[in-house]
Amino acid sequence: MEYLDFEKPVLEMESKIEGIRKLKDADGLSVSDEVMSLEKKINKQLEQIYKKLTPWQKTQVARHPSRPHAIHYIKRLIKDFMPLSGDRLFGQDEAIITGMGRFNGQTVVVMGQEKGEDTESRLKHNFGMAKPEGYRKVIRLMEFADHFNLPILSFVDTAGAYPGIDGEERGQAEAIAQAMAKSFQISVPFIATVIGEGGSGGAIAMAVADKVLMLENSIYSVISPEGCASILWRDGAMAKNAAESLHLTAQDLFKLKVIDEVIEEPLGGAHRHPEQTIQKVGEALQKYLTELMQTPKELLKTQRQNKFLQMTRK
Repeated sequence: MEYLDFEKPVLEMESKIEGIRKLKDADGLSVSDEVMSLEKKINKQLEQIYKKLTPWQKTQVARHPSRPHAIHYIKRLIKDFMPLSGDRLFGQDEAIITGMGRFNGQTVVVMGQEKGEDTESRLKHNFGMAKPEGYRKVIRLMEFADHFNLPILSFVDTAGAYPGIDGEERGQAEAIAQAMAKSFQISVPFIATVIGEGGSGGAIAMAVADKVLMLENSIYSVISPEGCASILWRDGAMAKNAAESLHLTAQDLFKLKVIDEVIEEPLGGAHRHPEQTIQKVGEALQKYLTELMQTPKELLKTQRQNKFLQMTRK
């Protein structure tokens, strides 16, 4: 597993445990007491570290390559998942996985931004940065869900929409705007969960939802700290300062009432305990889905519209 700079004290202790276990395998010694003592120290150290993470450190955790990705949530939470591909206008965008399946017995439409796990999959999914056809595919899935009265679950994890020339040539900004507009028009329950990095319009295109949830160490912002630093200070090294100013943490956004719930991560972050994290997200989704399924359709749409309008009036 990749260790972040501020996790170095933990790395040293875990390296010791690994060395002790190798010694046990070689000599048949009983070292369980020593290992247990070190594991307690590790948990205490992790608790101290993660209790006082700065916004920049949370940004690093949100981007950790070992955090569970959209595909992991879909595999674990959605049974009988059937991919639905293409925007019926240009082509298939692999940066966003879309389809339908059953969540705890309820048929749902699912969409998630997928960054990939290794070089091959990252290139395939374009690091989670969708082009216009990706957002038009999202629009098509929203229309599909609305027509068949199916709830929508989205998993947000992107640095932002693809910034290349070909994306702009095909109407990137218009596609994102249309996805946002479509979110206000549908009358089915819609829950978005920021599972890692929620960057710019690329994220909000899939997060104009009845309920917006965030994992404890995820981030959600109008621009990346690096992008903000390059614009305001013309210096990427000021990214730490930008992270402080952007109020991009889940805790900040909950206080500002931009999101509805912060989902607690296991000790040491989602990258250390992916299965537990996915389970916690599933429990939160079930809670809100049960609530939203009991809300009349027209009221659901009106409440969603008012929720986001209210944010502009603060």
